[in-house]
Formats: sequence, structure tokens, C-alpha cells
Amino acid sequence: MKIRILVIFSALFITTSMTFCQSDFVSNVSKRGTTAATFLSISEGAKATAMGSAFVAIADDQSAFYWNPAGLAKIDGTGIMFDHTNWIADVAYNYLAASYNLGGMGTVGFSFISSSYGDMKVTTVDQPNGTGQLFNASDIAFSLGYAINLTDNFAIGFNPKIVYQSIWQTSAIGFAMDLGVQYKTPFDGIMLGMSISNFGTKMQLQGNSTLVTYVQDPTTTGINNRIPANLSTDYWSLPLNFRVGIAYSPLSTEKNKITIAIDALHPSDNYESINVGGEYVYDDIIAIRGGYKSLFLMDSEESFTLGFGLKQILLGNVAVRLDYAYQDFGRLNNIQKFTIGVAF
Repeated sequence: MKIRILVIFSALFITTSMTFCQSDFVSNVSKRGTTAATFLSISEGAKATAMGSAFVAIADDQSAFYWNPAGLAKIDGTGIMFDHTNWIADVAYNYLAASYNLGGMGTVGFSFISSSYGDMKVTTVDQPNGTGQLFNASDIAFSLGYAINLTDNFAIGFNPKIVYQSIWQTSAIGFAMDLGVQYKTPFDGIMLGMSISNFGTKMQLQGNSTLVTYVQDPTTTGINNRIPANLSTDYWSLPLNFRVGIAYSPLSTEKNKITIAIDALHPSDNYESINVGGEYVYDDIIAIRGGYKSLFLMDSEESFTLGFGLKQILLGNVAVRLDYAYQDFGRLNNIQKFTIGVAF
């Protein structure tokens, strides 16, 4: 029965992926800046970020909600992760996720993303230095994920989510789904992974800021010059992304482990690119990581990444992990990411 489900799901996944690539993605035309909720493209987890965001085949912690929900099936017991990012232009970006393994019934969990841009001045053409008012913009995404091992070597995962954005007196809401698979190949130490992220509805900003009064014919007397109207705003697609990756562990002993990974990306709002990364772990306590992001992507400000991780066992069965990542952003300087994880 599980083999039949595996074959059916694999066929659906591949067919859906090919459909997306043919209908929604155009490889020779860049669509930068044409999607809503671009915060959904910011990498989650310092471990994954430090490895150059080459993580779709590895995805073995709570950041799997972002990279590949099938990876949740790898996580034993209960785990919680909190991730904070010092993003570009002093934007505060936070990620919280938790998972619970149900044994043979799979793994369930949730993730929550929030960002805030701080208070900004309201300006107009007549008052370019500000009207004295302030406004704020924010992004929120909430998801409920589920993953299960269909066989000892094949896992699938789903991650439906709600996406919300607001700026001043307008807001937009959307719904999306992430899908992913991971496969442990017969070749020792090699894992394959694929995922589709943010497949969902379009978003449209609406609110008090789009409400105006309209004069139908200003040349006619005796008409209502304050007819309420609503400015029309466009619908914007979510940043759909297809990832496929491979991870290989050439060395895996009790004390030492080395993992290298390569991901290929096919986003709806940019050209294709490749991420590469690696990790060395000593005694399951100390990890050193590095990578390079957005290879072959023209005019990209992203490049090398570095990071480390520390893991400590407390009270016999509680594992506490601290991860750090540094990512170079060229003319935009850099971003730094801090992640705390607890598993028990």
C-alpha cells in the first residue's frame, strides 16, 4: 500500500513541477519585483543559511517548514526553534517553529514568521519632509505542517500557510501550500530532495488608504462631489519557487562528519541559480559551516556564507543548540542570523 502511495505521489509531484515550470516560469525573462510577500524568500535557520542555503535535501530541523516540509519526518521527539535575523536596512525578522513526532503516524508542527520595518514618516508631494504622522509596515505568515515516512527511505511533507501583509492603512491576505519529498538513495551517504514553495493565491492590498471621494462630472452643478470610491490595486502572485538538491556525506564516523550539498533553484521572480554549501561536525557538539549562494545569477549581491553551531545535552535528554550565520550581501553589506533550538 505504501509503495502504491509513493508511486502515485511521485508522479503527481513531478507532473505538477513540470506544469509550474512550463506555465508560470519564464527562464529568459527576469520578473524581479513582481511578487508579493517577498519576505517568504528570506532563508530560515542559521544552519541552512551558513551552508549557502543548500538545504533542501538535508532539512533536518524545524527550518524544514521553509526548505522542505518532508524533512520534518526526520525529527525525533519534540523540538522548538527560534530564529532572529538582522536583515537589510535594520529590518527585524523573526521565525518560530515547533514540531512533534507521532511515531508511525508522522510528524506535525507549526511555524510563525513576523517582520517589522519600524515607524516611518508619512510624506506627500506638498510635505516631502513629513506630515507629522507615522506609519508602519509588517509581514506575517503562519503555517501548519505535516510529514510522514512512506518507506524507510522516502518521506513526503505538506505545509499549508496563511500570509498577511500590511502597510499603513491597507492590508492583504493570501493562502499558500509548500510540498516536499526526500529520498535516501541506495548509495551510501547520498540524499535527494525536492520542494515547491508558496504555491497559492494572489494578494491585493485594500483598506482605508484606498478609499477616496470622486466627482463624476466637475463641470456640472448640483452634483454630489463626494461620491465614495475605492482605488483599484493590482493582484500580485506569491514568490513561487521550485528547488531540487542533493546532499552527500563522504565522512560519517562517531566523532567526525562531513556533509556537502548542492541546490538548484527555479523561482518565479528571478533567474535560475545554484547554491552550494558544506558542514563539518565534531563529536555532535561543534559544527563549522560555509557556502556560496546564487551561483550563475547575474547582478546578485549575495555570495559567500559562513557560520558555526554548538550543541549541548542537558538533564540527560534535552539538547540545546545555538547556531550563527553570516551572509555577505555586497553593496548591501551583510546580514547576520542567530538560531536557538531545543529538542527533548
